Amino acid sequence: MGFFEIFMIGIGLSMDAFAASICKGLSMRRASLKNIIIIGVFFGGFQAMMPVIGYFLGKQFETYIVSVDHWVAFFLLLFIGGKMIFDVIHEDAEVCDVTENRLNFREVLLLAVATSIDALAVGISMAFLGVNITSAAITIGITTLIISSAGVIIGNKFGSKYKNKASVAGGVILILIGLKILLEHTGIL
Repeated sequence: MGFFEIFMIGIGLSMDAFAASICKGLSMRRASLKNIIIIGVFFGGFQAMMPVIGYFLGKQFETYIVSVDHWVAFFLLLFIGGKMIFDVIHEDAEVCDVTENRLNFREVLLLAVATSIDALAVGISMAFLGVNITSAAITIGITTLIISSAGVIIGNKFGSKYKNKASVAGGVILILIGLKILLEHTGIL
């Protein structure tokens, strides 16, 4: 798996964080640079940390799964991407509290953890595929930091107009990368 695929995975994984950061931006009367950076660091940091944890968990089971690793990666990415799309289609109206002016660190922490759980599963897939987890985690983390910081700004300026589109795009990207992995390992691509 090369830089481009890892970068695209980073974009796909960051879409949940992007949607959450749009909501956070929407809830702020004024998005200060400090709050934008804090939200970006929380989301980016957890998106970088979770694949590392998943990677080491995956390495523990690698000998048992090595013959079907491409199928595991495909189904994990299919599930994660499909869930992102499903959540948009079957979403109950999510309301962002627009009265907030300060950042609630506990809430941002919980959002960062919740939006990075998918990255844990991706880290497991990366263990099976022999990916350099250090560069992958850094790429995913920086990508998410930038995208979620932009999400705060976009949410603050334009509202929740792009939240659902971002989640669908992220889901489609993850599914396509999973399909590419499967096709490469089966010799079709």
